[in-house]
Amino acid sequence: MFRILFIGDIIGHAGRTAIREALPELKEKYNPQFVIANGENLAGGNGLTQEVANEVFSCGVNFLTTGNHVWDKKEILSFIDSYNNIIRPANYPQGAPGRGYVTIDMDSPGLPLRLGIFNLSGRIFMESLDNPFVVADYIVTRLRERTRIIILDFHAEATSEKIAMGWHLDGRVSAVIGTHTHVQTADEIILPNHTAYITDVGMTGPVDSVIGVKKDLVIRKFLTQLPEKFDVAKGDVRLSAVIVDIDQITGNAISIERIQKIVKK
Repeated sequence: MFRILFIGDIIGHAGRTAIREALPELKEKYNPQFVIANGENLAGGNGLTQEVANEVFSCGVNFLTTGNHVWDKKEILSFIDSYNNIIRPANYPQGAPGRGYVTIDMDSPGLPLRLGIFNLSGRIFMESLDNPFVVADYIVTRLRERTRIIILDFHAEATSEKIAMGWHLDGRVSAVIGTHTHVQTADEIILPNHTAYITDVGMTGPVDSVIGVKKDLVIRKFLTQLPEKFDVAKGDVRLSAVIVDIDQITGNAISIERIQKIVKK
């Protein structure tokens, strides 16, 4: 069995602190062989820099996926191509920096183990990128030539689009894990053809907030419709994640379990 811990969108300094303080305990309790996190909000709540990426790697995160905020810190253009453990949505147009999918060879007792990971961005209520369903078909075909253990981070707004992707890839990937909306959903399931699915894994960010942002700023924006600079909230942090167990021969998901842990500040 192969066990993955997937951590939801890490929000700014608060989220990074929660990773540093809580991840060792989670690793001891669940003993995952690989830790993936969505890192598109690592730096001040929008985008990521080399410094903050290295910070979470030093805390025990093995791999970062991203999403529509991937380019918010322009520094990423100078380093994303040199990291094989950071990916951006694969449905950005051809020529975009970085990789949209990778395979990783891992040391594993007994059988050799290779993991495939890819990242897609939705199109409903988001930027109109290449069709994620068509791109998924292309990538899955290529990844399955090398491995049966395949994880998708589908960074999308619409619940319907995420659920459709889960059904579209059922039996062809090990897990479809939704990110972006920052609110963990209670619909984790093993689909009929053995793909683990959850609409949104949630965020690792401040509890006393609106999806990680100071709540008074968001409320004022809704009241006035005037521009607001959204700052990351302070206080206790909720770490949201899922544990997925996978048969390392077939790539079939065995179980998926939601995790929420409060890290006190």
